[in-house]
Amino acid sequence: MYAQNNLHFRLLEDIARELSGDVNFPTCMDAALMVRNTLKDPNVGIDKIVLAVSMEPLIASKLLQLANSVSYNPSGKTLSDLGSAVQRLGFDTVRTVSLAVAMDQMLKSRNLAAYQDLAQQVWAHSIHTAAIARVLARRLGRISPDDAMMAGLVHDIGIFYLLYRASEYAEYQENRPAVLELIQGWHEGIGESLLHALGIPERICDAVRDHEHLRQVDTPCTVRDVLYFANLLGGDDSQWKMPEPEDAASQAQRAADQERFHDLIAEAEEDIAAVRASLSFHA
Repeated sequence: MYAQNNLHFRLLEDIARELSGDVNFPTCMDAALMVRNTLKDPNVGIDKIVLAVSMEPLIASKLLQLANSVSYNPSGKTLSDLGSAVQRLGFDTVRTVSLAVAMDQMLKSRNLAAYQDLAQQVWAHSIHTAAIARVLARRLGRISPDDAMMAGLVHDIGIFYLLYRASEYAEYQENRPAVLELIQGWHEGIGESLLHALGIPERICDAVRDHEHLRQVDTPCTVRDVLYFANLLGGDDSQWKMPEPEDAASQAQRAADQERFHDLIAEAEEDIAAVRASLSFHA
């Protein structure tokens, strides 16, 4: 156990040093960062955004697919040009889709080969959570659905980053218990720090903080509140999450929170499926 803790400390120390400077992310993040930097200019025009997005065909195709999905196109009027798709979706969604493409490409990187089953499950959970969060936010009407979708998509980004960096240490490559312990204990904090380093808005970073923890929420009115419920409703994460003991009251609260918006989500099943399909890259 001492050796394992020492290994975690060494990796986390390297990550802390890295996040204070240039983030060592795979090159597939370049396109997402370029889109983000373009969108940072408050006076940027559609032409510049379209140019930045066009540099990565996957981003462009996903934007068109999402713009024509039932969630964004209830009238059924199909768009075929990227500029119109960007205008329909809005800048926040363009940023979200760009990050989705980057995360999917990272998922396919050689570094994650040893943890492919784990990474795939976390990604499927992230996409489902993002779709639920968007629909839940729209139905509740108190926060931006695009903010909620972004939070859902990136809430477990710390897991991907830890897997990517752990793959560079021989000691982790054949030590799945150590990897699970690492992500269980540190993915929330590392994810929040990484999102700050990537320039993600504070309201999204705040939502990611402690998203696994039980919360008392009477009226969901923040991105953090919506993410909390969407994560609970987003599916099974038991393959990577080592269960922590909970008392009877906590178990009852978790069950009640999962049930609270169950009917609303069931009614919106088609909408959720459409958003999920638009963000997903895997059959």
